[in-house]
Amino acid sequence: MAISLDLLLFCTVAVQIASTSFYGGSMTFFPGERHQDGTLEVSVYYRESSNKSCGGQLNWDCLHGDCGNLLNSEAFVTDQGNSDLFPWCQSEGHMARILVNDSPFILGSSGCCWDINATGWRLDTLVDMGTRSDTQLPNSSPITATVPKLRIPQNCFSNVSLLAYDPNGDDVRCRFASDAGVNCSFCSHPDISLDQDLCSLNAINPLALGVHVFEMVLEDFPTKDINSTYRDGSSVVKHSPKQTADPTPLSRIPLQFAVEMLSPVENCTSGEVQPRFLTPTPSHGDIQKATVGQVLVITLRAQFAHSPILDFQVSGPWNMSKTTVNQSSTIAIATIRWTPQESDTGRSVPICFTADALTSQSEMRCIQVSVNQSPMPEQSMTGEGAVSCKGNLINIVLSKASLQGVDLNWLHLNDPSCSLTANDTHIMGTVSLNTCGTVIEDSGDFIVFKNEINTFEVASAVISRRSHIKIGFSCQYPKEANAISRYMIPDFNYVFTESSFGSFGYSFDIFTDQTFETVVGPSNYPVKTKLLEKIYMGIESHSSFPNTQLFVESCRGTPDGNPQNPVFYDFLQNGCLLDETMMEHSDNPNKYYFEIEAFRFSGDQNQVFISCSVILCAQDEPNSRCSLGCLQSPYRRKRDVAMETGVHYLTQGPIVVVREDMHTEGREQLTPRIQQTLSLKRRKSGRKLRDAH
Repeated sequence: MAISLDLLLFCTVAVQIASTSFYGGSMTFFPGERHQDGTLEVSVYYRESSNKSCGGQLNWDCLHGDCGNLLNSEAFVTDQGNSDLFPWCQSEGHMARILVNDSPFILGSSGCCWDINATGWRLDTLVDMGTRSDTQLPNSSPITATVPKLRIPQNCFSNVSLLAYDPNGDDVRCRFASDAGVNCSFCSHPDISLDQDLCSLNAINPLALGVHVFEMVLEDFPTKDINSTYRDGSSVVKHSPKQTADPTPLSRIPLQFAVEMLSPVENCTSGEVQPRFLTPTPSHGDIQKATVGQVLVITLRAQFAHSPILDFQVSGPWNMSKTTVNQSSTIAIATIRWTPQESDTGRSVPICFTADALTSQSEMRCIQVSVNQSPMPEQSMTGEGAVSCKGNLINIVLSKASLQGVDLNWLHLNDPSCSLTANDTHIMGTVSLNTCGTVIEDSGDFIVFKNEINTFEVASAVISRRSHIKIGFSCQYPKEANAISRYMIPDFNYVFTESSFGSFGYSFDIFTDQTFETVVGPSNYPVKTKLLEKIYMGIESHSSFPNTQLFVESCRGTPDGNPQNPVFYDFLQNGCLLDETMMEHSDNPNKYYFEIEAFRFSGDQNQVFISCSVILCAQDEPNSRCSLGCLQSPYRRKRDVAMETGVHYLTQGPIVVVREDMHTEGREQLTPRIQQTLSLKRRKSGRKLRDAH
């Protein structure tokens, strides 16, 4: 039910949410129509998560600056739990404000209390409607949200990815709120590592069982310095964090949520002790298009072997509907339907979801939906093309006849350094599963490799007369068929191109013994070994440029070929050895050999894949990443493109660890954990070990 309010001097808005059941919230905004009198309309959307019930009150106040006049306000329940065993509620509110002054202002909300304790909460949003010099429009905030209730086993708190999308293409950074933990003992997190750029959380040490509150903010920064100009004639430079330390953000939005730490489990693999998503469930971070007045349908499908899936939690827009059915005793399907309204035009809408069983929960995935007034011209284009998946390569062929007026020279893949070719009739591209910006996604029952053909855009250009092309393509491999051990063979060569280093490549091999002379051939895959036996591996760089140096920065093991799998074991990180059985070899600057005792992940998984991140540097450059060696804690540094390449990722495997009938002492198996908290180890070998900085 919409709530009608009179205009209040301090811009106060009331929403029917119970403060005693508060379980988190978020806010986003985007500019609306600029009227003939110069006033600007801004739309503000906020979400509230509640435990148990959907009643109560939440107030938004104008804390700083001129917040304008409240045009209208309404709030609705968007989804709620269907079981008394698992109560929760999600609502979305909308405020439209008319601004006479487009200078920055702050909206805030505070109250008592979090459902789990007696301490208060506070959410502040910085809104800046100055006109950006790069887009000639006011700024839109980043997009984020979470589901009402997150539940994670104590030993599986790893790579918890939050949605951090920016509709303007700005850099988004996440951080803990500056006052987090001041009035709330549950809100301080010394045992949590936050990747501010990726907006992902990892536990350094196990968190205590029970509920933990996370009070965070998201800030957006331009990718290059811009000016924000205001109606009063003033102008402010907004700096890029790449060029200025501690710049002022374009906007700041709150994200608060609670995570319940469940008892530890023996296996963190999705589908075994936690529900897992299956196709066609969207991947985390997907971008979907919607049109005003047309129904958008999103299908969620999940599987759990041990008990029925009770429900799907969904955080979405206010007029969204959800229906849930059981496909079988272990598989459930939720269908989400949403019809955007006129007021949604130009809006980017976050949708987050989980699949929930009584005692466990799937990973949280979030997507964003961009709303247009009518279908974009490129959405209605059709053409002839073909994609083939062969070995570890994806081939795409497009008919030129269906891409009239498209210049090959203006097309690029996710990695712009990877080129396309053409003949008289077709445009062609070939990419490795691990190069050219190919993205690896685990869809549950499939491993999916995605890339995209786009058109170049000149950053300094104000207009363009070229059609914008976006052609996505992918290959997927069923996990059940164990296709992953086929597509990774037979070629482990990786080729890249960068302007300062030309074309260069890497080979990543498994060797038969400690001499590192005989490579295990493709016919011997998957490579079989026993627990505690030595595995011998080597990476070699290949470049036509003289005096280069290879640096292997990090290596990890995963149970499949996806290095972003939440189940992982890091044994080399930031150039530092983390595993006491690992030894480095070779004095050749372009070769890196190492040995490590075989390990396996707990449960029924017997496959291990090894992924390493590598960099190629100019030799004898004291400030290059190669020269810095082991860094006990990562830090920000600007890469000199003439001195070193970007980070590239290589994957080898599978290595099958054969079980023995007899009881084996020692490191029998590796229990997946958030991040192994091992001290840095040093082992003598034929290679000069890296100095810790």
